[in-house]
Amino acid sequence: MKKYFYITTTLPYINADPHIGFAMEAVRADVIARFKRLLGYKVFFNTGSDEHGQKIYQKAKENKLDPKNYCDRQIKKFYELKEALNLSYDKFIRTTDKDHMKAAQIFWQLCRKNGDIYKARYKVKYCIGCEMEKTESELIDGRCQIHPNKEIELIEEENYFFRFSRYQQILLDFYKKNPQFIQPQFRFEELKKFIKKGLKDFSISRVKEKMPWGIPVPQDRTQVMYVWFDALINYISSLGWPTNQQNFKKFWPGTQIAGKDNLRQQGAMWQAMLLSAGLPPSKKIFIEGFITSGGQKMSKSLGNVVDPFLMVKKYGTDAVRFYLIKEIPDFDDGDFSETRMKEIYNAFLADELGNLVTRLTNLAFQDNLTFNKPDQKIIEKNLFPLEKLIDKFQFNESADLIWKKIKNLNKQIDIFSPWKKKPDQRKNFLNQSLTDLYLIAKNLESFLPQTAQKIIDGLTLKVSRIPPLFPKIT
Repeated sequence: MKKYFYITTTLPYINADPHIGFAMEAVRADVIARFKRLLGYKVFFNTGSDEHGQKIYQKAKENKLDPKNYCDRQIKKFYELKEALNLSYDKFIRTTDKDHMKAAQIFWQLCRKNGDIYKARYKVKYCIGCEMEKTESELIDGRCQIHPNKEIELIEEENYFFRFSRYQQILLDFYKKNPQFIQPQFRFEELKKFIKKGLKDFSISRVKEKMPWGIPVPQDRTQVMYVWFDALINYISSLGWPTNQQNFKKFWPGTQIAGKDNLRQQGAMWQAMLLSAGLPPSKKIFIEGFITSGGQKMSKSLGNVVDPFLMVKKYGTDAVRFYLIKEIPDFDDGDFSETRMKEIYNAFLADELGNLVTRLTNLAFQDNLTFNKPDQKIIEKNLFPLEKLIDKFQFNESADLIWKKIKNLNKQIDIFSPWKKKPDQRKNFLNQSLTDLYLIAKNLESFLPQTAQKIIDGLTLKVSRIPPLFPKIT
């Protein structure tokens, strides 16, 4: 019986170029997708772009463009990220796609049929940066903690609301039955604490006359959908819901990756919306921390945003992937430092992995050795410890596990000194070492796919010299 697995990132807003924070989220999702494929799963890996809402509308006006034309211009950089980071996603969904827009309207109608959508007048404090309402307790000196550089707006109008308050106990019961639903556990506890305080219904539409850039509300031409309501539905519309029920049922519920600023939206709002529409909640959600720069959250206004394209140009795709996997904490905030990037590149990639591959294949090439690929059961057994770590979103430990094998093989070569041994002794040692190197490459395949492929290709049939994989950077 075929095994199915679904993984999705959040969708970044495209009012700015891709930054290193989203690059990390995409790379980690890609590692999981590649590893599951390696284990024989049929995988669906989804990512895309969030293109509606006030921020996009304002940016389009600033650039004197129609919002859709503005989005079509901005999306090019996000498409380019696939090649830059070697991402293997199956679907790149845009929330301006016709299929998604139609799915969002059908989803809306299901929630309304269930009695969870109603119209009311309200007055609220609103952060454009978050595209979310803010309570006084969420503000510091009258400003949003996440976007302190933006003015809080007062909005007063008549909108549609989602009956979020109805789902307080339903969500808490669901969490109790699914104690691993959100990782890490401290984020899960944070969410449960928030919900226990009581849930308030939230606005899910905007007056079209004031902010026209959104999906039209069914049967009400005066309103457009609130961007969060619309965007969250991408996780199922990407699978073809509601028209392709067969594909949807194969892959959903799925695993999601999100930043800590998305905890409430992904872990509570989205789950309540799914239940309202009569659909299964998500399977699991991993919540990441932020990538900071110099200890500060990255922001265009602070001028400390790290460009992933520039890093790839300087160090290469796999080196950037490795840094994001090894150096940034799995669940906490982590600082991006180019000085540290160089240190990691030289010490781990050039000195340890690169030198191991070069000297081992050189020795095997000199002896005219032929490599015999190990049995599939041996490969699967070798991947098992890594599988346990990846299933827990433990990328730092995964990198440490692989590098422990690299260090051990380097040490064995130093101790044995095959260049000093007789031909038969050397041959036996090198054959075993080549098998170990192949297994290391299989371990690396999901993390550093280009590098792993170069190693595997260099070992196929008659062993060839593999040139330096990571030339040292001074």
